[in-house]
Amino acid sequence: MSRIATLREERIAVEHAADFGRVAVMLGGSSPEREVSLDTGAAVLDALQSRGVDAHAWDPKGKSLAEFAAAGFDRVWIALHGTDGEDGVLQGALQWLDIPYTGSGVMASALAMDKVRSKHLFEACGIPTPDYAVIRHEADAVLATEELGFPLILKPAEQGSSVGMSKVFDQGDLAEAVKTALAFGGIALAERCIVGDEFTVAVLQGVALPSIRIVTPRVFYDYRAKYESDRTEYHCPGTPDDATESLYAGLAIAAFNEIGCSGWGRVDFMTGEDGNPQVLEVNTVPGMTSHSLVPMAAKQAGIDFEELCWRILETSVSDSIPTSAIEVAANDA
Repeated sequence: MSRIATLREERIAVEHAADFGRVAVMLGGSSPEREVSLDTGAAVLDALQSRGVDAHAWDPKGKSLAEFAAAGFDRVWIALHGTDGEDGVLQGALQWLDIPYTGSGVMASALAMDKVRSKHLFEACGIPTPDYAVIRHEADAVLATEELGFPLILKPAEQGSSVGMSKVFDQGDLAEAVKTALAFGGIALAERCIVGDEFTVAVLQGVALPSIRIVTPRVFYDYRAKYESDRTEYHCPGTPDDATESLYAGLAIAAFNEIGCSGWGRVDFMTGEDGNPQVLEVNTVPGMTSHSLVPMAAKQAGIDFEELCWRILETSVSDSIPTSAIEVAANDA
């Protein structure tokens, strides 16, 4: 039985590397996730070049938009994580320059990056998500603990890779956790801590890839567990049977679709002792490092890393490539 779910999104399959033109792999940048972005970009660049794509690294740090516009790129593989890379800013600039790019558009990127507004949307659409409160001051957090209890999760509203995130066990930890979270933009999210298993489901060209269950010996799946630790365990598929896998896939597609995402991304879950998955967030530019989750899921689905990077580059394609060079495929990953 097939263990995938699909969106109403067609793959545009490109046959020849030359049809992509000159490709910029946008990496690095100035966000707190710069180092991860450099690793992602380097891996993607090697993969594309190995397939014959005319791909070049472009680090926007210290460079102007005019410099990029003059460089003569035909499309962009976005490997920038965090602010200015996956929050709609870069996407808007590229649309203004009329340069195609990988992944989601301006609005979906901005919504997915904004954890507060994502929560509002999930609630409105009936997508299960942990209870939460918006935090602007320490007093907000004190009130949140009365409703959400301990432990709770505190994180910046607009960061990724668990940057600025804390698991708070009691009132004594609260002030420092609030200070840490608010240092990244002035608005934070307090979220009820779901005690249980963490899952993630990648989405590629309308297909939900096999789920991954994450087991970490750390307090939670933080930055070190994601990118540095060799003790984190990954189980793929992460579910025990097809019915449960379909449940996660369907929720991932629903969350991805309601945010308005396209191309590729990743949906993260926590599942409590009741066995009911709850959506945490949608990531529109997930990591592609040696420790990253999307390549793991793709490998389980029979897609190697080079093919995965090619397929993601295909998400930049519309009618900008002659129809003789493309094939509309029916999402049979």
